[in-house]
Amino acid sequence: MALPSVASAQRAPAAVIVVVDTDRVYRECTACRTAQTSLQGQVTALQTRQQTLANGLRPEGTAIQNAITALAGKAPDAALRARVDAFQKRQETANQELGRAQQNLQSVQANVLRQINERLNPAINQVMTARGANLAVDTDATLARSQGLDVTADVLAALNRTLPSVSLTPLPQAQQQTTPGR
Repeated sequence: MALPSVASAQRAPAAVIVVVDTDRVYRECTACRTAQTSLQGQVTALQTRQQTLANGLRPEGTAIQNAITALAGKAPDAALRARVDAFQKRQETANQELGRAQQNLQSVQANVLRQINERLNPAINQVMTARGANLAVDTDATLARSQGLDVTADVLAALNRTLPSVSLTPLPQAQQQTTPGR
């Protein structure tokens, strides 16, 4: 007699599911849009700087290559070797500058995602509670669903209330070493 009551006590509650399009949330939330615009500006500035550095190095590189070619296999003199060394140092400095800028940009992107994610889960939980749901699923994880299950607009509204903006600064050093990219 005790067996049937134990089995029914262990049953999971019926699933009440809501669906959230997190890709849409990341694209459309107010803080996300602002951050995306700023980050795109930083990407453009980095690309412009890369082009400027390349354009500054190209003529010297071409001139050095022509001088080496003109030697027809002979060893370069000390002046040409010095030009080559100076050019390689300029290239290395430019590459280091671009590498630091790229790393900084990636750190800013990771920090933006961290800030959004910190507020996204509570927003989803808030909407789940309001809808009486006990499970939230991303639209990418569904094969088919009823449109009535989609609570993305509610999650967006909740996120916009709790996250009007994000900081566009790099991650603190300790987090940069432990935070993988999205």
